[in-house]
Amino acid sequence: MTGASAVSSEGLKVQAAHRRNPYSYALDEAGLDAVLLEVGLLRAASIGRQHTADDEHAPRGAYPRAAMGFVLMDATAGPWTPNEEAVLGVITIGDQGRSFLPNAAAKAGAHRRLGRNNGEAVHVNPHLLGAGGFRYGHSAEVRGQIVGASGQSTDQDLYEAARLAADFVDAVNARHLDWEERHATAIWTAPDDGPAAEYRAMTDWFEPS
Repeated sequence: MTGASAVSSEGLKVQAAHRRNPYSYALDEAGLDAVLLEVGLLRAASIGRQHTADDEHAPRGAYPRAAMGFVLMDATAGPWTPNEEAVLGVITIGDQGRSFLPNAAAKAGAHRRLGRNNGEAVHVNPHLLGAGGFRYGHSAEVRGQIVGASGQSTDQDLYEAARLAADFVDAVNARHLDWEERHATAIWTAPDDGPAAEYRAMTDWFEPS
């Protein structure tokens, strides 16, 4: 794992790294890290701004700290894939960002398992949490992209997670559209314009008579 890092204009260190790359047809390894860093820097700007603002100028209240951790799940991973293998990547912001990753992971993992916001289990159905579940906060899902975030209040975490999910989806889809323009005649999202091994295996067993 190499990842990417930068310092935001607010002076916050942003680090990003991916574990899985389901978009390799359009983004190489460095390209996906760059996308994660890009959306992380947008959140760093928001976090820095909301942390230094007074309550009057902070719509969701002033943020208690200039640090957050984000965990993004792979929206293309099948439900049979264990959560620990279905993590697409992580983003940390600020000096304390790394310490919030387990919290963010618990939210994102529970959301993927339950198919709904971790906050529902926390506040309404705690029997869904189980041993080791995280008893604080919400997760977000935007157009199938699940993100867990931690570092601020519950509503602030939810806001930042949702914004990061939306930004990531927009960034990936923009790269996809660029790929489509360059491969207008392709019918498969693959360099050889062929199906993934999974889809071949689904029908390779059939032998016509």
